[in-house]
Amino acid sequence: QVQLVESGGGLVQAGGSLRLSCAASGRTFSFSSYDMGWFRQAPGKEREFAAGIRWSGDRTYYGDSVKGRFTISRDNAKNTVYLQMNSLKPEDTAVYYCAAPFPGRVGPHLSPNEVNYWGQGTQVTVSS
Repeated sequence: QVQLVESGGGLVQAGGSLRLSCAASGRTFSFSSYDMGWFRQAPGKEREFAAGIRWSGDRTYYGDSVKGRFTISRDNAKNTVYLQMNSLKPEDTAVYYCAAPFPGRVGPHLSPNEVNYWGQGTQVTVSS
């Protein structure tokens, strides 16, 4: 059984920053071998790819709406992936989900149906 547990969401003013964390666990889940990603879903909208990172950390990918403002990183020793979000805008308000894609699928156009495991989500609200 694989568990992805997000934390770090909350309420922030426009222009502010937040850092999300996702802790991965599971007896059969080798985090250091798994590409990881973040999606987000705003009310009434489809789930949207935000960022992805290869298992080695040497390649990262971003959705157009967050490029230049968000940074994904990982610490394989801690089985944790992070999403640093800067210059937040009200339109960034959404539930943010940690995701473990199927092997070899991570890229700039990762879709939700290419994800093997999901976290439960954490709410991010950006006030204007």
